[in-house]
Amino acid sequence: MDKERQYRVLVADSMSEAGLAPLLQASDVRVDQRSIQDADDLAQYDALLIRSGTTVTEKTLAQMPNVKIIARAGVGVDNVDVQAATKHGVVVINAPDGNTISTAEHTFAMMCSLLRNIPQANASLKDGKWERKLYQGAELNKKKLGIIGFGRIGTQLARRAKAFEMEVVVYDPFLTVERAEKLGIQKTDLHDVLRKADIITVHTPLTKETKGLLNMETIPLTKKGVYLINCARGGIIDEKALYHFLETGHVAGAALDVFTEEPVTDQALIKHPNVVATPHIAASTKEAQLNVASQVAEEVLAFLQGEPARNSINLPTLSKELYEQIKPQYDLARTMGSLLSQLMRIPVQEINVYYSGSTTQGDTSILTRSLMAGFLQPRVDAAVNDVNASLIARERGINYGEKQLTDHFGYENLIHAVAVGEERSFEIKATYIKDYGPRIVSLNEFSVDIVAHGHILYIQHFDRPGVIGKMGQLLAQHDVNIATMQVGRKSVGGEAIMLVNVDKHVEDGIVEELVKFDEIKLVHVIDL
Repeated sequence: MDKERQYRVLVADSMSEAGLAPLLQASDVRVDQRSIQDADDLAQYDALLIRSGTTVTEKTLAQMPNVKIIARAGVGVDNVDVQAATKHGVVVINAPDGNTISTAEHTFAMMCSLLRNIPQANASLKDGKWERKLYQGAELNKKKLGIIGFGRIGTQLARRAKAFEMEVVVYDPFLTVERAEKLGIQKTDLHDVLRKADIITVHTPLTKETKGLLNMETIPLTKKGVYLINCARGGIIDEKALYHFLETGHVAGAALDVFTEEPVTDQALIKHPNVVATPHIAASTKEAQLNVASQVAEEVLAFLQGEPARNSINLPTLSKELYEQIKPQYDLARTMGSLLSQLMRIPVQEINVYYSGSTTQGDTSILTRSLMAGFLQPRVDAAVNDVNASLIARERGINYGEKQLTDHFGYENLIHAVAVGEERSFEIKATYIKDYGPRIVSLNEFSVDIVAHGHILYIQHFDRPGVIGKMGQLLAQHDVNIATMQVGRKSVGGEAIMLVNVDKHVEDGIVEELVKFDEIKLVHVIDL
């Protein structure tokens, strides 16, 4: 992105100023801390930071045409229409591990409170009563803890449960047997967890698959006297079903930090004597709030300064190490896409990308997305990036694919892209050479060696004496200075190309004069 401009960032929910320090201290960023409703002009913002209090809808995105990234300072993104954001080419990120410890600790505290009746006993004692027998509890030792969803929080919870000598059974379709064995837990299916566990806690995102996961049909599959815990997302446990089975005694107790509607409207559920409830505070620790704010602030700043998102919901995650490793090829692919698009000023049906050499050792799909974003940007009015490139390509009937080749063609690494149009095709080959940088090495089988940047004239001509001089003289007449020039040909006197780097954009009138020369067949103005 353009580092010379000042970026505008809207922080629509309350966040720690210490956490926002990376943005507040950046000289090229202006931060406004106010709600979306109170903001004067939503169209001025490049980034939006939120917590759970702000909902981002299609309407919100329509009011923010220049927003490039939405950051949720927390784990879930239930309050963001991710599909709409993708359609608008907006990256959505979260802070996946900023509140991991606080949520795991709160879940464990809720479990202890639930089995030992701590909140009820505390309230009774403060009410002047002494009811020791009424609040007899149960030990965690030797109990089977069922964890549904085994991400960061589930993993931390399992470690704490093992310290209490609990047996842990887990349902997570993406958990490998190897990892389960390493952590000393049992991987099984959902029905087995429901059947075996004494205590069940859910730690999945809220999706169409997990909404109402524990319901009138699945709760009866659990042990009679089971304890249920939800510190993840409201709606994973069907609250009406939960109340029903609390009343029948099948569920011995429930601990809830999240609810289908917040603030809570179902008072009967939270006032049930066997329910322990808190007002969505699992992530509300000083440490967690600082962590999540810092994490998204740092990532938003890095993204605005041109780095890819690491914790994107709608874009594969890139670690900092991986980004640094692939950045030269990532930028080269973007440049190749833009160059290819400007050299193929006709409809394109297909783009094929081939990788060879050391480039094949990494995730080449990241490079392909970068190339496609570069290709599409000169062709559409909307912003194009790695997030929405595939959607825009599909909407425009452009198929694309990639292939890894074993032959390195004499280069340590090589990216080869071919655009297929209605009337012709065009291909580019490029490499990255350590200490020398990115190089375009072939254009339509013409061997070249150029660094593609700035303003370039691409000229197809016949290899005849004097043509270069005529071109240079005409540019001089229009005060267009030549910085560098590269000439490529296949045979003496045959077709050739010139790539002329100039100091400013070449106007259409100059191009019209150039193509009047008998030797010049075609001229393209390229701005990178």
